[in-house]
Amino acid sequence: MKSPLPLKNPHQDQQIFRHRVWFAVAFVVFCFLCLLARYTYLQIFQYGQYNSAADKNRIRLQAIPPARGYIYDRNGVLLADNYPVFTAVINRADIENLEDTLKRLVPVLDLTLDDLNKFRHRAKSTRKTEPLAIKLNLNEQQIARFSELKYTFPGVNIETKMTRFYPHAELFAHVIGYVGRINEKELGELDKNAYAGTDLIGKIGVEKFYEDLLHGKPGYQYVEADAHGQVLRHLGQTPAIRGNDLYLSLDYGLQSIANAQLSGRRGAIVAMNPHTGEILAFVSNPSFNPNLFVTGIGHTDYNNLRDNPDQPLYNRALQGAYPPGSTIKPMEGLGGIHYNLVNWGTQIYDPGYFHLPGDAHRFRDWKKSGHGTVDLNKAITWSCDTFFYVLAYRMGIDNMHDWMTQFGFGAKTGIDLPNESSGLYPSPKWKMQKRKSKWLPGETISVSIGQGAFTATPIQLAMATAITANHGHHVTPHVLRESKGPKPYHVLNAPDGKVQFNGTEQDWNNMRDAMVNVIRSGTGGRLKIGLKGYEIAGKTGTAQVKSIAQGKRYNEAALDERHYDHGLFVGFAPADSPKIAVAVILENGKHGAAAAALARPMFDYVVHQMEKNPIKPAQSSITGGLMTAGMKPQEISEQASQINRPAASPTPSLASGEE
Repeated sequence: MKSPLPLKNPHQDQQIFRHRVWFAVAFVVFCFLCLLARYTYLQIFQYGQYNSAADKNRIRLQAIPPARGYIYDRNGVLLADNYPVFTAVINRADIENLEDTLKRLVPVLDLTLDDLNKFRHRAKSTRKTEPLAIKLNLNEQQIARFSELKYTFPGVNIETKMTRFYPHAELFAHVIGYVGRINEKELGELDKNAYAGTDLIGKIGVEKFYEDLLHGKPGYQYVEADAHGQVLRHLGQTPAIRGNDLYLSLDYGLQSIANAQLSGRRGAIVAMNPHTGEILAFVSNPSFNPNLFVTGIGHTDYNNLRDNPDQPLYNRALQGAYPPGSTIKPMEGLGGIHYNLVNWGTQIYDPGYFHLPGDAHRFRDWKKSGHGTVDLNKAITWSCDTFFYVLAYRMGIDNMHDWMTQFGFGAKTGIDLPNESSGLYPSPKWKMQKRKSKWLPGETISVSIGQGAFTATPIQLAMATAITANHGHHVTPHVLRESKGPKPYHVLNAPDGKVQFNGTEQDWNNMRDAMVNVIRSGTGGRLKIGLKGYEIAGKTGTAQVKSIAQGKRYNEAALDERHYDHGLFVGFAPADSPKIAVAVILENGKHGAAAAALARPMFDYVVHQMEKNPIKPAQSSITGGLMTAGMKPQEISEQASQINRPAASPTPSLASGEE
């Protein structure tokens, strides 16, 4: 009988158990060593990478936009201010689905398609970590709606940002200009670091020309934020540097007077210091409210401005190219002396017309019966066209062009404002290049009285008048008088050249006396009424808007009002020691004397009041800014509209045919 097998082998079981234990221990130790190795690798070799990633989630670098520099007039009157507005800002780093967030924000913040497109364009060319504004100048209803739904918009916040405000609205719009949202084209040309956190940039006027001075330098701050982008605490910052403050040569009082003279009329007035080139007044009328453009003008407001037949957005003082008419006769007369073609004793007989040798076409004088025997002084005093027809025939277009361009005609003056027009002083070379035809002798005659293809801007006429008042010393017109701030900038307030003239100082004095006679007894005689303590030297002009056929007479009654002749005037005062040179263009003003009447209150103010007691607005809008004044923009606008500005003087009645 076989022996039974044992049911259990204790020795074998113990050995198997011991092996399993050691295997388990070895496996645990192996896993632990792997974890330890990985931990060591991450802590030692990958520390920098993951520490940086963690800080990005916790600590962020935010740009601090610089405050824009203030703009003042020559007496410290505040013309461009900074004002805080509520702004919706998006931090894309905290948003998973940006398009969904934008879609849901549309009804909350009343976003327009233009708002969305501008945001998307800017988002393409900026860092994802840089917060971007999507809506400026939020109103109370928009802020309330957003506050109720804030928890559904992680990464979207309402912040206070500084924007621009122009307390005098239309009064300085065409010279100061305005700022607006940075567009796609500008964004591609800007230094993104210099404009980090900035939403506005100068668009026209002083705001654009001196953008580099006004903008300043952005700062940066480190902040600790939670997972929703909410700032928990500030960890340090590099402060922003505010832009330079600009003090312009403009005088608030003179600007107000000039604006009042043009009230309800189309035209432009430019006044400058003939010795320094400083612009004292710069008015284009009608004007517009630049505050509409700062945070984005609505379609209705823009269409109203764009479609207005009076063109309020058109800067007539800088871009308006008009036939200068007889206002250029003093400069032209000096050209005749320069080329030794006439002198102060030269006389011609004026029967009321002139014709070129061998040509039956008559170039008419404004006075049908003529002026009889005329010398240069009388030709200026009574604006005798025939005298200048004869002079032009003797001088020739090439000499006329070379001489008159020394006074700035046919070229930009170089004023420190963008988008200046150059006007046109025609020449045979110009006509061949532009019109592919030869110059005709009759065109020289038309140019001699500021007609034909000859056009000039009000700023050019003001500069040419200043050069004449300054005995040929050239000055470049400019509106900046002084810049104060971290960026150095030098302004030249002095002549920068001289007209090459073969005459004498007495010839300049004689021309001044002839222009004084225009006011004493000539075509500008009504300006002398009530004149006290000084003399005005001036020249009137009339520029045809609608041509008149040969043999026909000017019939004002048969013309549409917008086809009436333009009235022009240039002058300076006091005549013997000029402080101001003025150019006036009164569109469809019929006669030069009407334009001259607008300049008289300006002369009186500069001579008798400007230096001693300049006109200023209410104290609350002088220096210091809205923040320190404690006023809202609408309050200042209401107050500005109530300021008693000088009323426009009535235009004197004119005899038929008067220049």
